[in-house]
Amino acid sequence: MLLRILLAIAGIAVLCVVYGVFVERRAFRLVRRDLAILPADGPEALTVLHLSDLHVVRLDRRKATFLASLPAADVTVVTGDFLAEPEAVEAAVAAVRPTRGRLASWFVLGSNDYYVPRPKNPIRYFLPQHRRTPRRARRGRANELRTMLTADGWRDLTNLPDELDLDGLPVELLGLADAHIGRQDLRVAPRGAPSAFGIAVMHSPDSAPEIVACGYRFLVAGHTHGGQVRFPLIGALVTNSHLPRRLVSGLIRLGDSFLHVSPGLGTSKYAPFRFLCPPEATLLELRPARADQGPARSKNADSSRTSRATRPRSPSMPRNRSGVGMRSSASAGLTIGSSSPTVRANGDRADSRRSDTGSRMRWMIAPWPAP
Repeated sequence: MLLRILLAIAGIAVLCVVYGVFVERRAFRLVRRDLAILPADGPEALTVLHLSDLHVVRLDRRKATFLASLPAADVTVVTGDFLAEPEAVEAAVAAVRPTRGRLASWFVLGSNDYYVPRPKNPIRYFLPQHRRTPRRARRGRANELRTMLTADGWRDLTNLPDELDLDGLPVELLGLADAHIGRQDLRVAPRGAPSAFGIAVMHSPDSAPEIVACGYRFLVAGHTHGGQVRFPLIGALVTNSHLPRRLVSGLIRLGDSFLHVSPGLGTSKYAPFRFLCPPEATLLELRPARADQGPARSKNADSSRTSRATRPRSPSMPRNRSGVGMRSSASAGLTIGSSSPTVRANGDRADSRRSDTGSRMRWMIAPWPAP
């Protein structure tokens, strides 16, 4: 009897692996989200196509076909990790070419673009960051990738602050390099035009607490792959991030701001497996918030009570561009979930956690209802 049980468990495990390798990791999907976050005097709608962690290989026809089928957007953002191998630079640039936005096309790079990917022991992901032995990495073709994307009409936002106009909407734009490998430069983060709509683009979401404290309203990030392997009731096993596992994927409310963490479209070629975490491109439709909705609300808002927010406590305040210390005006309370955002949370329980990204914050956490 025991032998039969063990054989059954082994058989189920084999089927799950086969499904993850040959079915789910290729089951690309487009997810649409509505978010009422724009100022009342902004455009009626602004569509943002968020792509991340494509991990393109030289022969990646199915992924390229899916990207070419995506609907046109006003703005397209790729939050890094274009490559699964340095030989795929040309293929990656060609794959994202059809996705360019009507108004703007932005990108930042990730660690797999800067350095050549190599096999890893999966146990490393379960170790705390400070216990992981540093490894020597070989530089990739990041400069060539950046040059080819820029020549193709994309804008590199690496550690770049800027002010621009999107269809009549004044925007203060911030791009950050990959915080996972320490390339982000937070000195460029403090707002220079706080009356403009703040958008921040980054590869790793580890920098999100500091960016929210600076007053940016809409943030996009990738890197986590949504956990890549998820289990019912447990969720993501690892995220490769300093942030809590519940912040692994989807739209997350941080005070009056929203962070979208993309599950990504690819995997490392050395770990070609996804389970209960399908690859995703996300089309975010930003709309003006009505006065009776509060700062932001989606179509899926429920009627339960609003979770309370607390303010950030940071031992090292952000500094403005003149070098003078500045005090944050943003709320750091979170209402998080893996589905569309609402002002109200459907849970009464909350717990407090602290990020290890340098900005200490008390997080009020409650899940959102599924769409």
